[in-house]
Amino acid sequence: MEQTIEIMLVDDHAVLRAGLKLLLQKRPTYKVIGEAADGLEALELYDKLMPHILILDISLPRLDGVQVLQRIKAKHKEAKIIVLTMHEDEDFVNSIMQSGASGFIPKVAVDEDLYAAIDHVVMGNLFLRPKETQALLSSMLKKNVQQAETQVSYEQLSPREREVLTFLARGYSLVEIAQQLTLSIKTVDTHKTRLMNKLNVTKKSELVEFAMKHRLLDEG
Repeated sequence: MEQTIEIMLVDDHAVLRAGLKLLLQKRPTYKVIGEAADGLEALELYDKLMPHILILDISLPRLDGVQVLQRIKAKHKEAKIIVLTMHEDEDFVNSIMQSGASGFIPKVAVDEDLYAAIDHVVMGNLFLRPKETQALLSSMLKKNVQQAETQVSYEQLSPREREVLTFLARGYSLVEIAQQLTLSIKTVDTHKTRLMNKLNVTKKSELVEFAMKHRLLDEG
């Protein structure tokens, strides 16, 4: 006999919850054991029921779905949560998955993908449609490339340029840096120009951001 998969539904629209319940009841092994209409109710009910799968809407009253997702995952790392939402943009999907979701389904695709999502997630796998999978992979690759380029740029700086960068990021003027390093103002300005060219930045705010990424402002 196949194992019963216990499912909890969270959506503030009773009609949608009813529709999902009817859809799930078509599978004999699926059993809806609880429903919640807002974020705070969802947190309380999840702790009581500990379902195999939580199907979670993002737009909720009292506490939004993202906060519900993050709080449940912080308390129950093994929680399997499928996010159901109207939002489909790439940044939103990335944020949801990074917050700990096990799957993502746009509401327009529920009829097509709900069963597949549950079957994947209950086995410990992630579920994304090909469209979202491609977007997520592209975002990860882009981020990795940017981090690698940033690291290469930093390694290209000379020790003196790194010192000047740190002082500039801390708000020192060229005169003050020259005094600190016992250099002429012209020499400091030359180092500044070179390091900015190597880092491909044009604004002081970009230097500060770069220095923060490399924790240069944490140094003594």
